[in-house]
Amino acid sequence: MAGNALQIVGLGASTPIGRNVWASAAAARAGVSGFSEHPYMVDTAGEPMRIARAPWLAVGLDGSARLGALLLPAIEEALAPLTELAGNLSLRIGLALGLPPPRPGQPDALVDDLLVAIRERMGNRFVRIARFEVGHAAGHMAMAAAEAGCARDAFDACVVAGIDSYLAPETLEWVEACDQLHGGGPLNNAWGFIPGEAAGAVLLGTPRLAQLCGIAPLAELVSVGIGMESRLIKTGEVCVGEGLTQAFRAALQGLAPGEQVHNVYCDLNGEPYRADEFGFATLRTGERFRAASDFVAPADCWGDVGAAGSLLHVALAVIACRKRYANGPLSMVWGSSESGERGAVLVRCAEPAGG
Repeated sequence: MAGNALQIVGLGASTPIGRNVWASAAAARAGVSGFSEHPYMVDTAGEPMRIARAPWLAVGLDGSARLGALLLPAIEEALAPLTELAGNLSLRIGLALGLPPPRPGQPDALVDDLLVAIRERMGNRFVRIARFEVGHAAGHMAMAAAEAGCARDAFDACVVAGIDSYLAPETLEWVEACDQLHGGGPLNNAWGFIPGEAAGAVLLGTPRLAQLCGIAPLAELVSVGIGMESRLIKTGEVCVGEGLTQAFRAALQGLAPGEQVHNVYCDLNGEPYRADEFGFATLRTGERFRAASDFVAPADCWGDVGAAGSLLHVALAVIACRKRYANGPLSMVWGSSESGERGAVLVRCAEPAGG
């Protein structure tokens, strides 16, 4: 591992297929489906909407209460390696949040209410909190902010977390009105996505932190790339992946000459727009991938989870290496926001004990 790269020292998750990160990863690896029929929302064909929801949460729980019930346990799980040390060390911990963008069904005060819930549950644990409300690529932007914050010594560690839920009734109606809701009937869109909900969290720390706390790092954050796409989904313009290519190239600068990415994790969700832009981006950068077409897209298990996806995908990449079913130690995780933001991160996993 590089001597000055940020290290991944903790993981957390709450998903439709698992209440913690290890259960979620095991279920995703097994191909377990979290899809179900909505108990009362029907589509324009009169069929129950297909969704992926956290089954332990009441259907009527909504707004910040629902998102908080997913997010807070994920943050606490990621923080667990530092919890026992809290009384012995004075650690400065930041929090960078990836959040959904404003959209129908989302309360105006959602983000403020979530921050209140975090402070009520965790007190003044976080010395700084940053938020990125752009959906799918929000986690990548949050990881870039965490990297910058540690580099300028603003904190010793940073929890990067993402949270999203498409399951508010008004949000589901909006997804369908945009012709993005997946359905199998003749009046449905077979190329839409399954609305999901989830939270993911990653604890990043400096090498000094891991050494001071005696924590064995799980992986290192090699590099982060951010891009911007001008040809957006739902505009009718043909996207040729320029923004995603920009993000890929920026992240791939962290590789040594001739080095290739072994694994790809992404937020492909069945929509042709996303598949097309990924295809164009890999045409331009394919020589840096061992097999770019051999990707993992967990939306087929937990649906489209928006701003939570990038952190969950990082966790899957790390756990795949720890469990020795990855194709190699180097993974790329990329995401594509509807508002144009594009993100890509490279993660290099540590050698498992005894490996």
